Amino acid sequence: MNCVCPECKNDVNLGRYPNLAVGNVIECDVCGITLVVKGIENNEVFTEIADEGK
Repeated sequence: MNCVCPECKNDVNLGRYPNLAVGNVIECDVCGITLVVKGIENNEVFTEIADEGK
């Protein structure tokens, strides 16, 4: 599966998330931002930046 960070536009390594599903929280390896999985379609993972209340 592929995922591009909406913040830094780099590829996110999804190898450490073997059971990825909508609603899971992942982290970008490059910029460290927290992302929430919003959809998975055609081997593409769609995310948005998690609102951490900062």
